[in-house]
Amino acid sequence: MVQPTEHLSRREFVKRGAMATVTVTAFNILGSKDTRAAAPLKIGLIGCGGRGKNDIDMAFKGSTDIQITALADLFPDRMEKARTYFAEKYGAKIEKEQCFLGLDAYKKMMETDVDCVYLVTPPVFRPAMLTAAVEAKKHVFMEKPAAVDAPGVREVIAAGEKAKSSGLSIVAGVQRRFAPNRVQAVKRVHDGAIGEIVAARAYWLGGAIGFHERQPEWTDLEYQVRNWYHFLWLSGDHIVEQHVHNLDMIHWGTQQHPVKAIGCGGRAWQKLGNIWDHHAVDFTFESGMHLASMCRQTPYCATNVSEFVVGTKGSSDLKTFVEADGKRQEWDASAPEQEIDENRALFKSIREGTGVNMAKDIAISTMYAILGRMAEYSGQEVTWEEAFNSNETLAPEKIEFGPIPLPPVAIPGGREYAGEGWVTG
Repeated sequence: MVQPTEHLSRREFVKRGAMATVTVTAFNILGSKDTRAAAPLKIGLIGCGGRGKNDIDMAFKGSTDIQITALADLFPDRMEKARTYFAEKYGAKIEKEQCFLGLDAYKKMMETDVDCVYLVTPPVFRPAMLTAAVEAKKHVFMEKPAAVDAPGVREVIAAGEKAKSSGLSIVAGVQRRFAPNRVQAVKRVHDGAIGEIVAARAYWLGGAIGFHERQPEWTDLEYQVRNWYHFLWLSGDHIVEQHVHNLDMIHWGTQQHPVKAIGCGGRAWQKLGNIWDHHAVDFTFESGMHLASMCRQTPYCATNVSEFVVGTKGSSDLKTFVEADGKRQEWDASAPEQEIDENRALFKSIREGTGVNMAKDIAISTMYAILGRMAEYSGQEVTWEEAFNSNETLAPEKIEFGPIPLPPVAIPGGREYAGEGWVTG
């Protein structure tokens, strides 16, 4: 059972985080380019959309000794497309009996003999699927974010702890942690090159996300799941689904979590679903550090995807340079194999029985974003403790093929957002 948010001293938090960073870094640097073994690892994919196929492509680039042997999805058409794709590209022979459809398809997957499952569904389903995988003694690759709400975050942390006791490996899809240039930058920051971090910023200012036109035969569930990014209960809003990459870099670089947040945002052009299209949050940390966080998905606007930290002795973009005491050290910004390397780390861990476990890292990074969203939607200053211990659940009570009522778009300070404890007016 997950206890309420831990009260750690900053030194202890940094110590624990540094240990986690060393683990990931070691896999990145020491991981073999070809993790060969006598018996191929059997892989099961849960979520057969474009991202799921891409993740399996990266897995095959990371190891020649894997097989894709089982599939699970909600929709038959995506299942068949994936089955054909893997057959043509990798010669995969996925039997019909190893293809599972429906809301409980992931449970059937856990009953197969796969060694490792890839969780690539909309984020709302991730905590339950991770729990089921750990209970079934399956190794896991899980996409980001970890969850869409605080109960989901707590479930992921609990599943991660159980995985440790079972020697299972969990790698999360925050591939930047496996980029050599970022590993180098973060290591130097952790070693004190720029002194104590006093300020940070994180941006994901990008373009619009496409959607599928509704078909007459689609129920509310099918329409929303096929356009999951645009629906709050499925994605957590894009501050959680996409901006988590930037927030994870700040979490990794600082090895702290914020103590409170205040923010604003809204919808300037978005018409589909019920998420916002722009967000801005000011996070405050125990040390007094502030993080300026911004993200948007708006067409025809300037783009900026970056992070930056300022210390008492210098600064870094956590990617290409560290500048300290007037001296600047730079290195190659390219990281063409970061998505492959996260798979290599997973396979190496499974082969060697070392149990790399990123569940808590991605859960805390996700919680950054959820805290920010709660502050924005409510129009209030929200503390980490309030957010982490919240029982607000975004998913509808019943998830089934049929009507799924669409909650209104959040309006700060109004009744439209019925998050726990934040209804006013």
